[in-house]
Amino acid sequence: MPKMRKKANKSGVQRLNNAIRPILRQLRPPENLTVSQWADKYRILTSSSAEPGAWRTSRTPYLKEIMDCFTDPHIRRIVMVASSQVGKSEMELNVLGYIMDQDPGTAILVQPTLEDARKFSRLRIGPMIQSTPVLRRKVRAMSEGKTKTILQKSFPGGMLTITGSNSASALASTPARYLIGDERDRWAASAGDEGDPWKLGAARQITFYNAKSIEVSTPTVKGHSNIESAFYEGTQERYMRQCPECGAWHDIVFDNIKFQYETKQVAGKPVYSVTSVGWACPSCGCLSDERTMKHQPAKWVAENPDALASGVRSFWLNAFSSPWASMTWNRIVMEFLMAKNDPMKLQVVYNTILGQLWEDRGDLVTDDTLLARREDYGAELPEGVLVLTCGVDTQDDRLEYEVLGHGRRGETWGIHKGIILGRPDTEEVWERLDGVIEHDYEFENGKTLRVSCTFVDSGGHFTRNVYEQTWKRSTKRVFAIKGSNQDSAPYTKPPTQVAIDPHDPQKRTKCYLYTIGVSAGKAAIMANLKVQKPGRNYCHFPKGEGYDESYFSGLLSEHLTMHAAKGGATKWRWEKLPGHERNEPLDIRNYALAAFETLNPDLDAAERALQGAEAAPTQRPQTAKQRHKKKKHSPFDDW
Repeated sequence: MPKMRKKANKSGVQRLNNAIRPILRQLRPPENLTVSQWADKYRILTSSSAEPGAWRTSRTPYLKEIMDCFTDPHIRRIVMVASSQVGKSEMELNVLGYIMDQDPGTAILVQPTLEDARKFSRLRIGPMIQSTPVLRRKVRAMSEGKTKTILQKSFPGGMLTITGSNSASALASTPARYLIGDERDRWAASAGDEGDPWKLGAARQITFYNAKSIEVSTPTVKGHSNIESAFYEGTQERYMRQCPECGAWHDIVFDNIKFQYETKQVAGKPVYSVTSVGWACPSCGCLSDERTMKHQPAKWVAENPDALASGVRSFWLNAFSSPWASMTWNRIVMEFLMAKNDPMKLQVVYNTILGQLWEDRGDLVTDDTLLARREDYGAELPEGVLVLTCGVDTQDDRLEYEVLGHGRRGETWGIHKGIILGRPDTEEVWERLDGVIEHDYEFENGKTLRVSCTFVDSGGHFTRNVYEQTWKRSTKRVFAIKGSNQDSAPYTKPPTQVAIDPHDPQKRTKCYLYTIGVSAGKAAIMANLKVQKPGRNYCHFPKGEGYDESYFSGLLSEHLTMHAAKGGATKWRWEKLPGHERNEPLDIRNYALAAFETLNPDLDAAERALQGAEAAPTQRPQTAKQRHKKKKHSPFDDW
């Protein structure tokens, strides 16, 4: 009996220990660790990471200061403006891990949308918890349904809510000590009908004397960037390296990167190879290579240290400090070269790689500026033109068109802008358009060119007529188009075939229809109009030939404005400027540029043809076999 009682007592003590152990564990004081020290001690990166295994802050030393100021009791708010591939998401995850393990409390992580929130929880937070033992033991998912399992995580002493900036309920109803905002510049302008999502979330922190908030984002457009505004409220710190020659400290930015490259044409497209890349010190001008600079001493330098008094530290970082092999200086320059002629792609490079605000938005050129820039060509075609295209806009009572000349490196010449009065359902209107596209446009030396490709807008009330008339003229490379206003729509893509008469049960007769991304085209036009010197992407205009005040007013009739999109997110949209009611000149130039992009001509062959070395490619007609051969192909296969 004594042995049984002893055994029972031991069993009871064990059960009591098991019962109170979780409570005592919660009462254990946190370790004396900063966030970076916690990550170095406990964080394990998953196999899907670039470098799986134990976290090492030494791989990204610029993150140490940012993470560690989270544990500074004097800092209430941290702002990080950063390009991609520098570890900003890992910084957020380390902070979340520290909160869950060392300093628990209610936390809200806000993504741009609820879908982004689900994705971040599933792909980043969940794997971090599973791969890090100290978190796996403490964190459990909420069990009140699948959605909450993804969007809410509980742990001893606290809970994490992951939500979207467009969800007013989560932001307005949950008191929180911690607020973390990811990709701040992509947030909705308003959380439902309740206003600015950040202010809504920050209001949940008022009752916490030890509240902390973090804002993180890649920059977007100057003057419209929330993260830019937040940065200037803080210490405005830049990650600077010491010049090995003069000892001065500077932030490595793209303006001081000097590079050389070679270009060759492959299938009519430029292919670049970077031969050298270096950083020129703004103080002494000496050039240093990437390897040298990445081994130089580095530190964060504040431009506004007085902001420490208000408890706000802000940091700005670009990809030139990234340690990853996928983001070398050579690669950064290559990304720039491949995007430099496309404003939409170039903005992505500026924001996500160079870590810079994009400033090339809006109508920075005036009507009077372009009027004063007109030239006397001396002939219908000036020297430099190698190919002609035409863009046509269809209205109820007329066709408006522009014949556009194209040279090398994106340089263009306006040749003729005109109007053909008459309804588009009459043959006379189209016969007069034939006179435009079949006209022999003449150089000063007597040589001539014809229009190589014409794009005709099929929108409006005469779609079937446009299909029918362009089908009749397909051997002259006259094609119907429709525009797409979606931001993600490519400028050009292969055509589809559509029935000319939708009421024809057999739908035997079909024409080619091209879809063009009008937003991308308008952005390119506005960017090119800002080029000040003849050469790459410069736009020439003649005196006369329809290029008057009304033409330039129409060419500059639209600008980009920001609007709320579906789900509360924001997007850019082209809108007419007050006092600029007619936008046909902008549209027809857009169509003419898209025609050239789709045509993709061999400019070397075009130049040889003009010099008399061979027949001009614009005058090689299709054979009857080519016209009637029944196969799927592009109408430009024989170019």
